[in-house]
Amino acid sequence: MIPRISIVDDEIDIVNLLKDYFLLNGYDVLTAVSGQEALRKVEQKPDIILLDINLPDIDGLTVCQRIRQFVSCPILFLTAKIEDRDKISGFSAGADDYVVKPFSIEALGARVAAHLRREYRRSTAAHVHFDQDFAIDYSERTAYFQGKPLPLAKKEFEILSFLSQHSGQVFDKERIYEAVWGWDSEGDSSVVAEHIRRIRVKLNAAGVRPYIETVWGMGYKWAK
Repeated sequence: MIPRISIVDDEIDIVNLLKDYFLLNGYDVLTAVSGQEALRKVEQKPDIILLDINLPDIDGLTVCQRIRQFVSCPILFLTAKIEDRDKISGFSAGADDYVVKPFSIEALGARVAAHLRREYRRSTAAHVHFDQDFAIDYSERTAYFQGKPLPLAKKEFEILSFLSQHSGQVFDKERIYEAVWGWDSEGDSSVVAEHIRRIRVKLNAAGVRPYIETVWGMGYKWAK
C-alpha cells in the first residue's frame, strides 16, 4: 500500500521541498498551509502527519489536540526551536516525535519511514485467520495450515502478506514488485509471476484453497 503523508506548514518553500521529496520516494502527499486546511485533510486518512507548530490561524498544538481523538497515525512536529517544556506540551497534545528546523531531508525521510514501519509492525502483530485451518502470523512472518508452518521463502511470504492484507484489491506485477523488493531495487517485475507460482504450488500441496487469483490483463488479488 502506498503510504500517505500529510505535510502542514505555512512556509510554502518547505511544503514544496517536502512534497517533491516524498513524491519522489513513492508517497501519496497531502499538503496544507494552515490549521483549518490541515483539519480538512485529516478526512483523507493520512498514515503520518508532519505538523508545523507555528501556523497562522490555529497553532499546531491545538490542531494536534483536535485531531488526536480521531486519528491514531504518527504526528511529527516541525519546529524552529524546542525546549523541554515545549516537548512536554507537544507530547501531551498527542505528538509522537519532534523534528527541529533546519533539518536534513534525508534524515527526516528516514525518521518518517521508521515511524511507518513501527506502525506496520503494531498493526500486524496478531494472527489473521482466513478460514478454520489457514492462518497468517504477520509478526512471526509465518503462514500455517492446520497448525503446521508452510515452507515459504522470505519473498514468497512477503508477497502473500502484501496481498492478504489488501484482500480483494488487484495489483499488477510492478506494484507488487515495488511493495516487496522496493522501488530502488535492481531487477524487474518478471520475478513476481514465478514467486506467485511457487506460492500456489506450496499452498496447493498443503491443501490450502487457492487464495491468490489471477485477474487477466490486470494482475493478482487475494480472494475475499
